[in-house]
Amino acid sequence: MFACIFLCLVPLIAIPAPSAFAESRLTLDSPAEGEQLPPGIVRISGQYSETYDIKLVVNGLRQIPTVMEATYGSESGTWFADLDTSRFDGTISLVAKGTQTSTRYGVSSATTAVYVDNPQVSIPQVQIVSPEDGSKIKRSTKLPVKVRVDAKNDIDRVEVRINGGPWATALPRKGQYEYIWNTKKSKNETFSIEARAIDEYGNEGRSTTSYVYTGLKNVEPNTLQPQDRAIWIWEKAAYNLFLNPGSKHALKALADDTDTFGSDPITTFYIGVFPYEGVDILEDEPERVREFVKWAHDNGYQVHACIAGGTVPPYYGALAPFHGYAIREMEKVINYNLSSAPEERFDGVNVDIEPYILPEFRAQKPEVQLQYLDILQKMIERRDTAGIHLPFGPAIPRWFDSSDVAQDITWNGETKWLSEHVQDMSDYISIMDYRDTADGSAGIIVQAQGELDYAASIGKPGSVVVGVETLDIANSGDPETITFREEGRTYMEAELDKVYAAFAEHPAFGGIAMHHYDSIRWLPSEWGPGGFKWTMDPPDVSPPSPLNGDPTASTVNHSSIDLNYGRATDDSDIEEYIIYRSTEPGFVPDDSLIGGRSRDLSYRDSGLLPDTVYYYRVAAVDISGNIGPASAEVASVTTSTYLRPMIVGDMNVTFDGTRAKVTLQVIDLETGEGIPAEVHGRFVYNGGKYVDLQTDADGYATATSEALPPASGMVGFWPQRIVAGGYYWASAYDRPHIATVSWPEN
Repeated sequence: MFACIFLCLVPLIAIPAPSAFAESRLTLDSPAEGEQLPPGIVRISGQYSETYDIKLVVNGLRQIPTVMEATYGSESGTWFADLDTSRFDGTISLVAKGTQTSTRYGVSSATTAVYVDNPQVSIPQVQIVSPEDGSKIKRSTKLPVKVRVDAKNDIDRVEVRINGGPWATALPRKGQYEYIWNTKKSKNETFSIEARAIDEYGNEGRSTTSYVYTGLKNVEPNTLQPQDRAIWIWEKAAYNLFLNPGSKHALKALADDTDTFGSDPITTFYIGVFPYEGVDILEDEPERVREFVKWAHDNGYQVHACIAGGTVPPYYGALAPFHGYAIREMEKVINYNLSSAPEERFDGVNVDIEPYILPEFRAQKPEVQLQYLDILQKMIERRDTAGIHLPFGPAIPRWFDSSDVAQDITWNGETKWLSEHVQDMSDYISIMDYRDTADGSAGIIVQAQGELDYAASIGKPGSVVVGVETLDIANSGDPETITFREEGRTYMEAELDKVYAAFAEHPAFGGIAMHHYDSIRWLPSEWGPGGFKWTMDPPDVSPPSPLNGDPTASTVNHSSIDLNYGRATDDSDIEEYIIYRSTEPGFVPDDSLIGGRSRDLSYRDSGLLPDTVYYYRVAAVDISGNIGPASAEVASVTTSTYLRPMIVGDMNVTFDGTRAKVTLQVIDLETGEGIPAEVHGRFVYNGGKYVDLQTDADGYATATSEALPPASGMVGFWPQRIVAGGYYWASAYDRPHIATVSWPEN
């Protein structure tokens, strides 16, 4: 995420054991706590030091990029964002979150609660009064479903649906609403009941789900099937699989391919079902999901729905005020299964709520830890109330049984490691055991041993899945040791063979999960002239379709423009979207005009020049490299700024047989003169080392990588942030933005 996000969205991220945060400060100063705001555009502002990439989180459901003005130093100053409060009524929760400059981990402001009196957008509050959740109901031709609605506005209609079926009208009766349900022909069945109310202004409120049963409650055992080998598929790729039929062919080809890298076949999919690009797939198009799950079962795969906290960012779902969103995500999966045929149902649910990303996880132990355990228990209780087969498996970091922030957690009267509490209540866990070697004191095997032994001691066979990382972790943690991205697929498979050998006889070992589908497709056998990547056989020779919606462009500030565009389809899979950019209207797209690439249906084009009109066209690319037709042209103009543009004016990477060396120069774009600046970036491909540089008076700086394979390889350097007083980084004009070297030379 989507996830994981960022990620994942925040897709799964790098998971080192927490360490003390570096000096940094982030505040939200205006408006004040408890202040009543008028409906309309309101400026939210605060201060920061030693922090970058600040976003405003609104009600745990939306992130707004901020404008940062570095007035007190290179990465210290004030920030602001303009919030349209006309979309809200009642209390609004605001928190600023950013990234610390030295650790590249999260930092947050205190939460500020403000109030808006705006009844025209007030959401009706809906509750199913009867039958009660978890109750046995009678078989009757006229069973009343009673609904209570509290609303500030007149109610237009109230509706009820059973097992995800069509919405049916509930009529006013004695201060409530009533729907008459015919249960006469039901046998020993479980049903989901949902209610919604729509007011005169179109505001819609939803109830939580009530689960009821007729006859004898049929509680299905949660029998865990072997998962090896599993793979996470986040929403970017998952929605392709749901909405583009050809994408399934590519997934099957990759999952079944055991020859290219000598790997085990992929047998289990953890597939993201959170809303993405305006579509809530379980709610809006469940038939697409049923089609995919049935296809997977027909081809011998298991499918686990992958969900998180229902919030944006997803880890806010760990906090008690946002638990309702996480419960709703769980209910959507349960309700989907109840409304689907056996061959269309999910085989389990993989739950990726990552509370340790919150700064409070360390600073306020054990408050966040306990809230996290509470929400897992609430989600499991929803499953148990429905009585359905749906094995529950949280994804947890490898250090939940070793770090001081996970030690001595007292919950429900028992004091244990955080991992042990999670394992006690769950059917399985997938450990984010993100190391790039199997052996050693910090290797995959040792890091998973505790969870495996504990699972065996409590009688949960096959319940520990060991997760490994292949994503290019560019902005957090220590990418040198976290991911197999630097070493390649051949090396990874050899290390995974060691894991299999070590745990082959362990009763709790449930297999290996790889994070994630997209990055596995991109991972070469090795970097360098002799490396190769996975390809479809036979290759796809047909280009993708045109986009189903032309792009739109909106200006963010003096250096950024946001693009949104429609989806393309293909007879295999869409790999990415090419963003063509020009300062001339009516341009013809070619490789020289590629401004960026994105796997999303949106793209932020950054590092632009102020007061400049930019023109864009977008085209889809499939996994075999075929490019579809370019979209219609769209334009937007950047705003003004007092800051001067700076760029990487020169950069090269050399290899001395042991390490790589980068030499770069930061220059004033307009004058070409070198300038002193801070450069933060990392080596990539075979390298992963993150470095912080200070250029000299002429703008030059150098850095060396970690030790690299001497025989053959490839390494590059990728600047992440460049900061200098009075300047901003016009990265779109870098010469170049990334530099590489391979050895031996072709």
